[in-house]
Amino acid sequence: MSRTILVPVDGSPMSWQALEHALEMIDEGTIVALHVLNPTDPGYSLAEDVDVRTEPQHGSPEWYERAAEKERRLFEDVRERAGDQESSIRTDDVTGDPAEEIVDYVEAHDVDHVVIGGHGRSGPTRVLLGTTAELVVRRSPVPVTVVRDVEAD
Repeated sequence: MSRTILVPVDGSPMSWQALEHALEMIDEGTIVALHVLNPTDPGYSLAEDVDVRTEPQHGSPEWYERAAEKERRLFEDVRERAGDQESSIRTDDVTGDPAEEIVDYVEAHDVDHVVIGGHGRSGPTRVLLGTTAELVVRRSPVPVTVVRDVEAD
């Protein structure tokens, strides 16, 4: 059965693990690697350290240009990690709050399943942080698999 699996990617180790898990799950169908650019996040919504003192002014045209370049490299990494399964990968991007945009994407496209990386936080930390993965699990109209790092507990 052909299906579509959505994998939000930001370059973090957990998003890479989620992509690897999705690649193992898919027999036929498509994996959509979705990057969400969060304009309220000076780090371009990518998992890397950002020195805001040397970055373009947040929200400026230069900021968006740099964000687009980093996203282009992220998608190159996605295709490289997919290897022989590259033909099963599609990339897409949206701008906004990550949890909201992921759920909106699922609802607007023919997505059958979401595979998302989670940090494996538990207890009070998880409740206080309200992670993207947790919000997607609560709001998604399709099944969600959270790939998490059990060593982070």
